[in-house]
Amino acid sequence: MPITVLVVDDSAFFRRRLTEILEADPRFKVIGTAENGRAAIDKTLELRPDVITMDYEMPTLDGISAVNEIMRRRPTPVLMFSSMTYEGARITLQALEAGAVDYMPKNFEDLSRNRQAMESSLRDKLYAVAKSRRVTLKSAVTTPELRTVPAVPSFRSTRTEESARSTLHSTNVAPSAPQQAIPARPSASVVAKRYQLVAIGTSTGGPVALQEVLTRLPADFPSPIVLIQHMPAAFTKAFAERLNQLCKIQVKEAEDGDELRPGLALLAPGGKQMMVEHRGTGRVRILPGDERLNYKPCVDVTFGSAAKHYPGKVLALVLTGMGADGREGARMLKQSGSDIWAQSEQSCVIYGMPMAIVKAGLADEIVDLDEIGVRLSKAVKG
Repeated sequence: MPITVLVVDDSAFFRRRLTEILEADPRFKVIGTAENGRAAIDKTLELRPDVITMDYEMPTLDGISAVNEIMRRRPTPVLMFSSMTYEGARITLQALEAGAVDYMPKNFEDLSRNRQAMESSLRDKLYAVAKSRRVTLKSAVTTPELRTVPAVPSFRSTRTEESARSTLHSTNVAPSAPQQAIPARPSASVVAKRYQLVAIGTSTGGPVALQEVLTRLPADFPSPIVLIQHMPAAFTKAFAERLNQLCKIQVKEAEDGDELRPGLALLAPGGKQMMVEHRGTGRVRILPGDERLNYKPCVDVTFGSAAKHYPGKVLALVLTGMGADGREGARMLKQSGSDIWAQSEQSCVIYGMPMAIVKAGLADEIVDLDEIGVRLSKAVKG
């Protein structure tokens, strides 16, 4: 049975174009369109679609107001379309907080110039957004998984773009055969440890999840934090500024050479790679994005560098998101003696990245989102 879609946009051309793109895929059926937020609310109540695509700038009622009302009256997964600007980022973050699941750039040039790639990306993302509420994933926690213990990949340099490529190469090796059976276990009593670094990786659903976690931390949080959120370059500055306004700790978009210090969270800039190093003083290195890397920033790259420079001293968290980015970096961290937490399935928007951690047997703790901030404060000893 196809996923039913409501397309909302004030442009008749864009509504027609999206309808054509989606209905070329048998997974989707467009059951209606709306030209403004008020019509979107009415048609959501009338047609009861599985998923909605939503523009944010429309007459009569804007997209954010429409999302707020839809979530109040008939919660439905929403994919927002956004401009890739600072203002577009600010508005999109508000839409995500209102209840939208994910977003895509609204770029008419891309729709004509890179047609095949854009259409594929749109369909896949919309399918994942719909699935986030439509399909209940089989729990990866109910059945104990085997923990594999592979050889630790090596890192040679953290100062050049080549080091990011080396990290990517390291993370693509096939996992070795299981050597010991250790079931992934749910969250237990917190034991405080002297971690030198907290590293958090996330993707779809991450902006809201990170806000939930970081706003629970005290101003005197005793460890530095690095954040890796899959996000375009235009968005990370606005996101870091928003978090900094809401949190007791300091949050900023990372710059090359920034010092890692307690009570400061550094957000990896979109379109680039962030690595950590510890030579006397802990710092981050910001490298140009490599086209051979699927994600810019990439959780595996940052986690891998942390495994080298902070062996056994990292608490890494993998939160909601599509795919498996972070799994191989977590494997390296685990081999070095560090600890890994995964967000629980029931509290994820998309149970992809955390599921990859659990299925690989790398999760020391499986924690609900609303518990992570408090537990993190208790787990990190000053």
